[in-house]
Amino acid sequence: MELMKERFAKLLLGEDMSGGGKGVSSALALSNAITNLAASVFGEQRRLEPMSVERKTRWWKEIEWLLSVTDHIVELVPSQQATKDGTNMEIMVTQQRRDLHMNIPALRKLDTMLIGYLDNFKDQNEFWYASRDDNGDAQNQKNQRRDDKWWLPTVKVPQEGLSESTRKWLKHQKELVNQVFKAAMTINAQVLAEMSVPDTYIESLPKNGRSSLGDALYKSIKADMFDPEQFFSSIDLSTEHKVLDLKNRIEASTVIWKKKMHNMDGKSSWGSIVSLEKREQFEERAETILLLLKQRFPGIPQSVLDISKIQYNKV
Repeated sequence: MELMKERFAKLLLGEDMSGGGKGVSSALALSNAITNLAASVFGEQRRLEPMSVERKTRWWKEIEWLLSVTDHIVELVPSQQATKDGTNMEIMVTQQRRDLHMNIPALRKLDTMLIGYLDNFKDQNEFWYASRDDNGDAQNQKNQRRDDKWWLPTVKVPQEGLSESTRKWLKHQKELVNQVFKAAMTINAQVLAEMSVPDTYIESLPKNGRSSLGDALYKSIKADMFDPEQFFSSIDLSTEHKVLDLKNRIEASTVIWKKKMHNMDGKSSWGSIVSLEKREQFEERAETILLLLKQRFPGIPQSVLDISKIQYNKV
C-alpha cells in the first residue's frame, strides 16, 4: 500500500515530489513511470531463460497500477436510452478513449507473448552461461567491467556446437520476438503520428523547407523526376547519426510545408510564393522518404519531433 501511494503521488505531482508545482504533465509522468518500470524489470533479464517469479509478480502488479489510470481517460459518445414511457432518446455517456481502448489490450497481449517466449527456454539444456568467476572465460572478463551493473553473462555451447533442431528452434523464437517488436513499433508510430505537433517545436523551425533540408536535399526533392531509390543512393547513410539527421530534416520540412498550406492567405510569416500544388508534391515525396527510412532502419532512435511530442503531450 505504501509503495502504491508513492507511485501515484509521483504521478499526481508530475514527478516533482517537493510539491513546488514544477512537475511535468500528467501524460509525460505516466509515460516516464511505465518506461522506468520496464527498464528496471526487463533491464535485469540478461539470459534466455524464464523471468523469476518475483520479477514477473512485480511487473504485473506495478504495470496494473499504472494502467489503471487509463481507465479514467474517457471521451463522450452517443448512446440510446429508453425512458419510462418507452421512448428512445440519445444521451452522451463516457467510455475509455478510443485509442486506449484499442491499443492497451493489444499491448497487454504482446507483453504476455514476450514473457511466454522467455518461458519457452525453461527446459533447454544445449547452452548455458559462464559465471564471472569462470577461469575459462578469462579473456572475456579482462575486456569487461567487473561490477554487476556492467557485467553481461557469456553464452557457452558444446564443442560440437548446437544441434540442428536447436538452431531451427532458436531462429523460430527470434522470428516470434521480432514480430512482437514490429507490432509494438507500429502501435508506437501510430500513436506518435496522431499527436499534435507542439508549438515549441514549430517555433524552433526555420521559415522554409529549403533551410531545413539544405540545398542538396532540397534540389533532390524538388527535381522534375523524383526517384526514391536514386535519392537514397546519393545520400550517405553509413551511420545511425546520419540516418537520424536525415529523418530530423525531412520531418521538419514536412511540418513547415503543412504549416504553409494552412497559411495560404499570405498574411502569416509562414506564407510562401511556392504554389500549393508544388508544396503538396514536396510533402508527398518527403513522406515517401520517411516511410522508406522506417522500413530500412526499423531500430532508428526517436527523432526530435517524436521527443518533442512525448515531452509536451498533454492528453
